[in-house]
Amino acid sequence: MKISKEDFESMKAKYDKEVKKGKPAKGAKGKDKDNQLNWVFFDRGTLESLLAKVDEDPKVGGIQFYITEYTEETANLVYPNQAAAYEGQLTIVMRAANLNDSQLVFVDEDGGGFEGGGVECPFKCDPDPTGN
Repeated sequence: MKISKEDFESMKAKYDKEVKKGKPAKGAKGKDKDNQLNWVFFDRGTLESLLAKVDEDPKVGGIQFYITEYTEETANLVYPNQAAAYEGQLTIVMRAANLNDSQLVFVDEDGGGFEGGGVECPFKCDPDPTGN
């Protein structure tokens, strides 16, 4: 699912303010989140659509992954029927990039191109990909 640059920035800011600083993530009504992310699954089509935008050299073209948190707004956007459960939940947002001389170069000129909203555990944990 496409994530706007503005939504990405608000998700990253929430993460930076809370979890990155060693504090608990805050969910609905400001409550601490006590059941955080185990994994995120992104389908091959989403990954391939990002990889199709980058340099074909496997040492240059790739995907940059960001750890973020759902804000109230993005939880409503991605999971409108379960927004309260997802607010404050950690997630991964990604975008296509090339690595040139140790510098990341993003392939979307407008600074967008963010993808998120994969299948996430919790709250969709079956089947467990580890087999446990």
